[in-house]
Amino acid sequence: MSKQMRIMRSKELPEELRDRIVARQRSGQGYKKNSAALKVPKSTVASIILKWKTFGTTRTLPRAIGGEEPW
Repeated sequence: MSKQMRIMRSKELPEELRDRIVARQRSGQGYKKNSAALKVPKSTVASIILKWKTFGTTRTLPRAIGGEEPW
């Protein structure tokens, strides 16, 4: 992984904030208003809403461990 890619990574949002994003979305607020009100990038709001629609939760899901390198 390049040095620049490591710098761009950030920690995940607290579950409370993710739940607030979903609650605001369900009440009819769009991604742009959610993003501005909660000071979260639109892409993050979109991915949280997609995860909620797909899996029905905002909790952190298990990730794959180990495995072979892709090359």
